[in-house]
Amino acid sequence: MIDIELIRKNIDIVKYNLKIRGYPIELADELYRIDSEWKSLKAELDNLRAEKNRLTQQIAKQRSSDAIQRVKEINLRIQTIENQESELDRKRRELWSIIPNILDSTVPIGKDDTDNVEIRRWGDRIKERSISHYDIPDFMFEHGAKISGHRFTVLRGKIARLERALINYMMDLAILNGYTEMSVPHLVRPEIMFGTGQLPKFEEELYRVERDNLYLIPTAEVPLTNLHRDEILDETDLPIYYSAFTPCYRREAGAYGKDIKGLIRQHQFYKVELVKITLPENSKVEHEKMLRDAESVLQGLELPYRVIVLCSGDTGFSSAKTYDIEVWMPSQSRYREISSVSNCTDFQSRRIPLRFRRGDSIEYPHTLNGSGVAVGRALIALIENHWEDRGIRIPKRLQGYVGTDYIEINL
Repeated sequence: MIDIELIRKNIDIVKYNLKIRGYPIELADELYRIDSEWKSLKAELDNLRAEKNRLTQQIAKQRSSDAIQRVKEINLRIQTIENQESELDRKRRELWSIIPNILDSTVPIGKDDTDNVEIRRWGDRIKERSISHYDIPDFMFEHGAKISGHRFTVLRGKIARLERALINYMMDLAILNGYTEMSVPHLVRPEIMFGTGQLPKFEEELYRVERDNLYLIPTAEVPLTNLHRDEILDETDLPIYYSAFTPCYRREAGAYGKDIKGLIRQHQFYKVELVKITLPENSKVEHEKMLRDAESVLQGLELPYRVIVLCSGDTGFSSAKTYDIEVWMPSQSRYREISSVSNCTDFQSRRIPLRFRRGDSIEYPHTLNGSGVAVGRALIALIENHWEDRGIRIPKRLQGYVGTDYIEINL
């Protein structure tokens, strides 16, 4: 969540941020109104409780019918105000929780993904269509649909082995880049989803196990960022680098009719995730480093890509600034997103909550996350960009994981 002091003292900043993100600016005014009412009631409660304590001490020394009567009146008033304060605080927090993060000043202003800004490109694109991954029989789309429905896929034989090789390569590279490998649960409590910003905004995108009130994770960012929930770390503990390989589960509720064919958009897919918890003053530098870490995955796979910075209208709810890496897909003659690298500043740490001690003060660290990278899309790009004759040329960095420099594919 944003710092509530921004609403109280710098509401114009919040309104401008809502405007350039495409949110109604009235959200800020409503939160200001409810917060002001809540503060007034809380102040009255504090005063009544202080008066009650003073009178109670007075009665203990010398009983006074006036003091006793006043305590009775105070108790009734406290009970009434407590109920009002509790309901106002509920509404206040509910509204507060849907205000998006404040964007970094370097984020370009724009309405949607057409206004995103390209920063750089790497590698030479293959312009002609060589092969599409959905032409390869080892992508068993019909069998996945038979078992689980649309947007589920079975991989077989050499393709399944190549996917496993990619996972191992990505995890080893993350460790080489300084991340600690973690193995995390795939089911989490609602408050864990709230902490990273998936709830309440993205409820319809999530898979929920209703009997146990648990959610399947849409990304390992969720458990990794929440690992130190309710803890107060020490300044010397930071930065913390975590990485985990997990399946990711997403309903893709807002993507009806998009990318139905192939492996591009699935309800279950695999991803290696990168997460950092840093000192606030270092998060911008750490953000750039994380971007380079994600790029190194694609460079090792010799896959052409481009880096874009998302505009204000396309930046995610929890993020202050996001870079997307888009890999080249020859069969589609276009770049497709394969990694998002975001600096969430103190937005998530306030929601979790997660804090650290610096001297005599308690502060909120900054959290960052990035895909390092989406395995399925890397698999597609590898096949399409390195297809030669009747098989796949394996890049040098991947050969030790695959055990060969070429995989022949029967079509």
